Amino acid sequence: MMSLLQRVRQAHVDIEGQVVGRIGPGLLVLLCAERGDTQAQADRLLAKLLKLRIFSDEAGKMNRSLQDVQGGLLVVSQFTLAANTNTGNRPSFTQAASPEEGRRLYDYFVRQAKAIHPVVQTGEFAADMQVHLVNDGPVTIPLRMAPDLPTNGGP
Repeated sequence: MMSLLQRVRQAHVDIEGQVVGRIGPGLLVLLCAERGDTQAQADRLLAKLLKLRIFSDEAGKMNRSLQDVQGGLLVVSQFTLAANTNTGNRPSFTQAASPEEGRRLYDYFVRQAKAIHPVVQTGEFAADMQVHLVNDGPVTIPLRMAPDLPTNGGP
């Protein structure tokens, strides 16, 4: 599972001129499920981004997490993060999860986020959205969770 985190002063998502999600200071999370991704990966990604120390402390150092600053979380589905541009001039999206699986993992991620973080807003899965943001810093960080490792049955 992959994401692109943007620390923002504010962000909102419009669909057909209507605001569907809005936050003040916090994180805009562009979220992509790839083939074979799992709920365990979604859980690890959420835990990591909530605790990632990318907000400034009193000394101006990136030492505080989203949870520390009680910032907003705006989650937007973004299958194009899975683009493969290695050959030709047209991106291939074959690594992206199927629309059904992508929606299932996106919805799961959002439910989990809402269960543990007080301010969670979203876009709309598979909609034509306009995302507006004021990037703070700017701070933009790619974050990817590796596939689950198989257990070998050992201690």
